[in-house]
Formats: sequence, C-alpha cells, structure tokens
Amino acid sequence: MSRTSRLVVPLRVLLAAVFLTLVGAQVAVLPAVFRRMAEQSPDLEPLRWPLLALAVVVLACVEVVLVCAWKLLAMVRDDQIFSARSFVWVNTILAAVAVAWVLVLVACVLVAAAEGLSGIAALLLVVLLVGAAVGLLMVVLRALLVQATALRTDLDAVI
Repeated sequence: MSRTSRLVVPLRVLLAAVFLTLVGAQVAVLPAVFRRMAEQSPDLEPLRWPLLALAVVVLACVEVVLVCAWKLLAMVRDDQIFSARSFVWVNTILAAVAVAWVLVLVACVLVAAAEGLSGIAALLLVVLLVGAAVGLLMVVLRALLVQATALRTDLDAVI
C-alpha cells in the first residue's frame, strides 16, 4: 500500500468532519450571526436576509468542493485519477469556486455600499483574494492533471 493510499482514509474522515461542520454552520450558526449583525449594525439590517442567503450558498459551494474531493480521493485510491473521469470532478470544483467567488464579490459590494469600508467589507475583500488564489491554483492543478493524464495514456499505450 502506497503512502498516498494510506492517506485516503484520514483525508476522508477530515472531509466528512468539515462537511458536517459546514452543514451545522448553515443551519445553526449563520442565522444567529446575521441576526446579531443586524442588531449591532443598523445600516446592515436590510441586508440580513440577502447576506444570509449568500453565505449559505457560498458554504454549499464549499460542500460541493468537499464532495468532489471525496470522489477524487476514491479515484486516487483506485489508481484511476489520471483518467478523463477525473476532469468532471475537477471542473465541478472550478465551477463551485467561481460561483462562490462571485457571490462573495456581491456580498462585498452590498456591505461596502451599505456601510462603507468597514471591517466586514475588509474581511470579505480578504476572502475574495483567497478565493481568487484558490481558483487560479485549481486552474494550474487542472492543467497539470491534463498533462499527467496525457502522459499516462501515452505510457499505457507504449507498455
């Protein structure tokens, strides 16, 4: 059993824990946070529900990424990662990251328009920068997967 294969189970446990935590945040934590935000910042009170909806959908995008990672881990375990099937999951990750990035951008614009350059707007700006970096990293990793898959296909044809 390779080192990579031994890591699949702990990674899956971690992915499941993160997934359950995100679901809990969507159901219990976020509504309370946005209620408190509306109470403490009257300027943001009209944005309570739109921002809550955006946050829930952004976390759903993260959950999609986790499910795709779960599927990719299964492909790693079965030594099928360098196949055309893996592109479906990688492309889904890219789409989810893009959707989440756009939604965070919308939230940032809404908050900045309502409150100006506040701490929340600055935090959302940081999230935007991190999201852009993650998205670009995924594009690079997808390109590497394309190259590795082509090499694997060529190698299989030679052998």
